[in-house]
Amino acid sequence: MQSMKEHAANIGASAISGMEKTKATAQEKMEKLAANSETEKQMATERKDGRKHDAELHKQEAREHNAAAKQAAKLSTGH
Repeated sequence: MQSMKEHAANIGASAISGMEKTKATAQEKMEKLAANSETEKQMATERKDGRKHDAELHKQEAREHNAAAKQAAKLSTGH
């Protein structure tokens, strides 16, 4: 049962991460269209990369939390 909960939570974390990465890419494109210089375009790309990295970190943290919750539930039930 806990394994299914962990799996579902991991799928949710992956979906949220993917959505955040997609939003970062779309926002970068909008910022590049509004940019007046090559420097502004480069900054937009760097911000996108940072947001993507943050989304991946949040996903990994959620996976670790889900695994810990599964382990805690396993220990509390004595299995």
